[in-house]
Amino acid sequence: MLEVIEKLLILQDRDKQILRVQTELAHVEPERQSLKAKAVGTQAILDAAKNRVKQLDSWRKKLELEVESKKQQIEKYGQQQYLTKKNEEYRALAHEIENCKGIIRQLDDQQIEIMEHSELAQKEVAAAAITANDARKAVESQITNLGAHEQNLKKELAELESNRLQLAEGVEEGARSRYERLRKTKGSSVVVGIEHGVCGGCHMQLTAQILILCRGQQELVTCINCGRIVYYTRDMDMVVAD
Repeated sequence: MLEVIEKLLILQDRDKQILRVQTELAHVEPERQSLKAKAVGTQAILDAAKNRVKQLDSWRKKLELEVESKKQQIEKYGQQQYLTKKNEEYRALAHEIENCKGIIRQLDDQQIEIMEHSELAQKEVAAAAITANDARKAVESQITNLGAHEQNLKKELAELESNRLQLAEGVEEGARSRYERLRKTKGSSVVVGIEHGVCGGCHMQLTAQILILCRGQQELVTCINCGRIVYYTRDMDMVVAD
């Protein structure tokens, strides 16, 4: 194998490692936000449960005020009964008193129903609090681990990029320039092997001339179909195209 091919393959492998680390780094922040959203979601459920309890308590207090208001009306009607001398007015006031008592019974029933709902809501708050607390602790731990992983990736990337500069400097300028140009359009697979007479990049059949040039290992050879740099080794099964 040509020495320049060996150097380009090492450089290409380094570029693939850099791409892998960059890809992992690119996923760190979305994963961090996803973890935070999970914690926010459980907290939102807890907040909703607490608001439900507050709402029920507010309704209960409102009913208590209405009951107290009706009791005051009953007391007022009772005083008016005591002062009136007309049977018709007395009966009318008695009717109003009974209406107030009926409303009080209804309000009492509503308070009992609200208290039952409130009890269930309190249990929901307790369960949601446990879930939210567990989620918060888990997320905090995961985010801490993710942060450590991120720092390791950044360190690894810095080392890889530094090493790449050294590797690139060791490649002849013409070959390096060709490699860099191809990398912009062909991605991570620029230098590819030939197997069964086919380009390892575009998988198109190569001509006999290309195969012979590669086997001769005297110069850089490119695929006539995709432009990638192709090479051949004894480990590859070469089938000469017709």
